[in-house]
Amino acid sequence: MLDRKNTALVIVDVQGKLATLMYKQERMHNALVKMVRGARILGLPVFWLEQLPEKLGKTTPRLAEELKGIDPLAKSSFSGCGQSEFVSALKGSGCNQVLLAGIEAHICVYQTALDLTASGYEVEVIVDASSSRSKYDKRLALDKLARKGVELTSVEMALFELMTTAECEEFREIAKLVK
Repeated sequence: MLDRKNTALVIVDVQGKLATLMYKQERMHNALVKMVRGARILGLPVFWLEQLPEKLGKTTPRLAEELKGIDPLAKSSFSGCGQSEFVSALKGSGCNQVLLAGIEAHICVYQTALDLTASGYEVEVIVDASSSRSKYDKRLALDKLARKGVELTSVEMALFELMTTAECEEFREIAKLVK
């Protein structure tokens, strides 16, 4: 089970024109916005990665607005774990469970998930908040990640798992968010 005192959210590379080319991109963006809002309501640490932003562009405006107050971490490696500042910040959060979302599922999300798992983190990829340019590549990434021990979840499933009870003080706000 996810433990809100031990879980961080990591958003990977939802940038520029590439983000608009994702399979079911509008659904993905809606899910990302809900997840970021929910994570903030529940007080989770949130990390935001950008792949070569000077070349690929900045995070999409809609998502960047939700991430205000958090500085993006630029990277050049496909895995977020190739960026030492991210690795240090995640370690410093004290969390060993990671909710991972973003693009592309079969490249940067995939490699980040595997590297985090190899480093001892419990990783869950948020399926509705992750995508690739093709449905095939997304499905292949998710299938392969599941075979390698990475858990799969959805925004709503993760948020309710983090709350554990309807008596949680944030329940009404989260319930309203996911509707």
